[in-house]
Amino acid sequence: MGNALSGKHIILGATRKTEEMSKLIEKQGGSASVRSLQGTVYKADDDVKRDLKRFAEIGADWFIFTTGIGFQTLIEQADDIECKDDFLVQVKNANVASRGYKTAATLKKFQIENVISDDDGTTKGLIRQLEKVDFSGESVVVQLHGEKAPALIKFLESKGAVISQLLPYQHIPPVQETVETLCQELMEGSVDAVCFTTAIQVRSLFDYAREKGYLKEVQAIFKDKTVATAVGKVTAEALVEEGIERIVVPQHERMGAMIIELVHYFEKS
Repeated sequence: MGNALSGKHIILGATRKTEEMSKLIEKQGGSASVRSLQGTVYKADDDVKRDLKRFAEIGADWFIFTTGIGFQTLIEQADDIECKDDFLVQVKNANVASRGYKTAATLKKFQIENVISDDDGTTKGLIRQLEKVDFSGESVVVQLHGEKAPALIKFLESKGAVISQLLPYQHIPPVQETVETLCQELMEGSVDAVCFTTAIQVRSLFDYAREKGYLKEVQAIFKDKTVATAVGKVTAEALVEEGIERIVVPQHERMGAMIIELVHYFEKS
């Protein structure tokens, strides 16, 4: 190690820890550019609080939680409107499913046990485990984090569930000029790797490419030239859903580990 990224231009799609990641890349001889593919995150207070109050009163047959921080935020928002205890009682009285070890750990802090959890940290893994459940006419509350989960919602609809969605956070789209700049850099062949740290960043790039008619070209670039790098399984899953097969993913879902994994990839290639 030392110069494994020599002459390599690495794009960071993140909004945070970009300075640390850039330094890691530069230490390996590479150059880093930040092209943030994620807009501002804000709490969607009013709508969520109204829904929380309703669920604290009527409950649901199932609650499905997809992120630990999202569940924690729901608890804080329920506390703000003085229905935290009632909401927790309703969750404990329902069947509970969750995605990811962080989500399961957060639920455990509140003495909430999963009926079902994923087998690999992904939405697909969660869907696999839910296949055996009969959701016909069942009321299902799905907690999301900043973006919709079309595959999960479609699956639940196909099983006859009556679905409500809770998004404690929402995302404002990234600056279009930034996404356009990245698309042009990709098509010019000046990018050796793009590092994605959330599924939202993946969606931002590919939704934009789809809208502008660049999609096939961008997909081909990730197949032949530019390496797609994901911080973890959920982000990698979003890339696979966009038709990307060559993906570098670290074993430990950390930004630093992602850069080191990319270094190893280029050392071997």
